[in-house]
Amino acid sequence: MNRRLSSLTIVCVALLALISVSVWAESSRLPTATTRAEDSLPGRASGTRSADLKQVAIPLTGQAHDYDQLLALVGDARFVLLGEATHGTHEFYHERARITQRLIAEKGFAAVAIEGDWADAARVNRYVQHRSGDTGAEQALANFTRFPRWMWGNTDVRDLVEWLRAYNAGLPAATRRIGFYGLDLYNLGDSATAVVQHLERTDGQAARRARERYGCFAGLDQDPIRYGRATAMGRMPSCEVAVEEQLQELQERVASPLRQLDAHAADDEFDALQNARVVKHAEHYYRTLFTGGTNGWNLRDEHMTEMLETLAAHLGTAEQPGKVVVWAHNTHTGDARATELGERGDHNIGQLIRQRYPEQTVLVGFTTYTGTVIASREWDAPGELKQVRPALDESYSGLFHSLGLGNFLLLLSEQPLAPEMVGEPRLERAIGVIYLPETERQSHYFEARLSQQFDAVIHIDESSAVEPLQP
Repeated sequence: MNRRLSSLTIVCVALLALISVSVWAESSRLPTATTRAEDSLPGRASGTRSADLKQVAIPLTGQAHDYDQLLALVGDARFVLLGEATHGTHEFYHERARITQRLIAEKGFAAVAIEGDWADAARVNRYVQHRSGDTGAEQALANFTRFPRWMWGNTDVRDLVEWLRAYNAGLPAATRRIGFYGLDLYNLGDSATAVVQHLERTDGQAARRARERYGCFAGLDQDPIRYGRATAMGRMPSCEVAVEEQLQELQERVASPLRQLDAHAADDEFDALQNARVVKHAEHYYRTLFTGGTNGWNLRDEHMTEMLETLAAHLGTAEQPGKVVVWAHNTHTGDARATELGERGDHNIGQLIRQRYPEQTVLVGFTTYTGTVIASREWDAPGELKQVRPALDESYSGLFHSLGLGNFLLLLSEQPLAPEMVGEPRLERAIGVIYLPETERQSHYFEARLSQQFDAVIHIDESSAVEPLQP
């Protein structure tokens, strides 16, 4: 995409950047390149012995044993990334919850990390860990007020949150409780506020320094788009140095051997540190949206990867490394090297984590053929119940529908696959918070090699929309 855009176009790009999978929504970028196979990618090569997909597909029956083979594939992995092909499909949330519950109960996973903001998820985390005054999951989820509210404010997430709280209630008193965390960087303002509030409770002088540093935003921390535009146009100085100083101070504070903290206090310090990390990366993200020369998609996914790694390190011990299950869109969880995204020089969480922890990462994708979804027609518009058009025949969803198996799990890295899965790239559909069925081919499809993008894929042939908690 041309980096030398007019001011008006840059504003549009900034808004689109807030859409979780907007990189796929720009018709000028879809579809263009033909994906090249990467020698370093896991998965099957074109010479692999063929097998009938019908024979290797594992039907999903709703029974407890549905994911036995997926759990076996996970083994001792530390990171399991669960994708989704839309941001508004009930079955994607429901099946991820089923898998997540087993990962926690059977594999020792310590946290759920979502494609949502750290500050918003913190209230949910306190609720599931029995550290808040909220009386129910819906109240705990109330901080997810910005568009798209249905993405985390829906009945499936509510039910998972209640399950996490109940599970924690049954753990021995000395056991670390399962957590619920956010990875994203959009909510700069609330993260800055959280840093100051924490320091006001623990260190008055440090709180004063934090207020002075974050005062650089001149009130625009709650409107970071305006901040980015103002710095790009020279109307106000950058806060780059101030936010870096604040993060560095908190890093030194948390690492100090002189500070002896109990488990709850250590978690609170870590929460403040992560919020400072959000502020630093969000400041960079919003500022560079208007200056060009920087890939906003990469900045965001690098941030989420860093948040994931630091969270896992915080949760781990010498005896038990921290294990985290991630809920995010396929375009974040699948290995970008196997898609058009990688052809453009973009990367994502799935690629970065797989490269850094190749034997400890499992990537799971989701597809659907047709059904209904909650999505908007434009940014910040209300969510609507929309019909999902039947997938194109030449797409993976079309291929899976043609099998006539309904819903199933397909392990991509454990067995020989049919030529359709290992030959030339196929189209993959990505629906984010915006769905444009009238331009679906241009707006929502991209080329990918699914057997290299994911370790497993779950197909829901006819799916239904999530049920938002609020209209």
